[in-house]
Amino acid sequence: MTRLENVRKAISMQKPEYVPMIYYNKDQELSDVIVIEVVSQFHYKGEWRSEWGFEWESHDGTMGQPKEELLKNWDDLESLAVPDPHEYRRFEHTAPLMAKYGDDRYYVASLALTGFTIMSFLRGFGNIMMDFYEERDNLEKLADIVFGFEAEVIRQVKSHGFHAVGFFDDWGTQNSLLISPNLWREVFKPRYEELFRITHENGLDVYFHCCGRIDEIIGDFIEAGVDMLNLSQPNLFDIEQIGRDFSGKVCFICPVSYQTTSITGTREDIFADVKRLVDNFGNKGGGLIGYLEEYSSIGLSDDNYRNCAEAFRELGRYGWQ
Repeated sequence: MTRLENVRKAISMQKPEYVPMIYYNKDQELSDVIVIEVVSQFHYKGEWRSEWGFEWESHDGTMGQPKEELLKNWDDLESLAVPDPHEYRRFEHTAPLMAKYGDDRYYVASLALTGFTIMSFLRGFGNIMMDFYEERDNLEKLADIVFGFEAEVIRQVKSHGFHAVGFFDDWGTQNSLLISPNLWREVFKPRYEELFRITHENGLDVYFHCCGRIDEIIGDFIEAGVDMLNLSQPNLFDIEQIGRDFSGKVCFICPVSYQTTSITGTREDIFADVKRLVDNFGNKGGGLIGYLEEYSSIGLSDDNYRNCAEAFRELGRYGWQ
């Protein structure tokens, strides 16, 4: 079985030989899944800024945050410089990377940052949270602009050899959703459904990354069409309960939890966490992809980086009968 076949079997719960891995920003030659950004959200035209125009500021080696919002008031929306989804250089780097890693990998076209995350960066987080109640019409106009841009990029992806589109939109705090589930369903679920419909109609899978506690809308993401759900902080959840509710309905993509086990845990702790993921998410003929990212900026040691990789490699062998 090739890497590509194994990933596809994990996604579709058709008994892969092992839990596939994403090595995100280091050791990518070992990765079964290769994530390639097709929207320049971090470094555009030689500057540390997004295609959308906001500039980045970071003082600690992390992603950082925009220096300032571009939409200081809603009058600025008329002059917002929306990126060109058909920019001729958008995919020029993808073929060389696919040639480097080979045709037995599963390729994800990453939009890097998407949806509400982009909206909050353009408008400012505090502002946009008030806009839900004070400027709903303008907020929805901005949503249509951002989601419309993403739709046009998605329509181009398949012809460049990709297998999936990657969405990256954080909806959770450490304890709950950023907004009420009903408000999320009213404003954003229909827009995600449209993007995921376009993705599937183009023969592509949906990869969705979402940080924080999103228990209340995992079912909604599945209904909307998410094929792979990347939960970066599994220790925020009741893994056993999430497994009972959703195992076999979506393919989970999980690291050993950031902030906790991967940073401060022992090798034994890391192996125990990976076993819980395999037992509860990968127990319906697949349904789990492991994830590993070099995160020294938040305290991930070289030893624990290796321990995470070894745990998935050793515990992710199924041996289906």
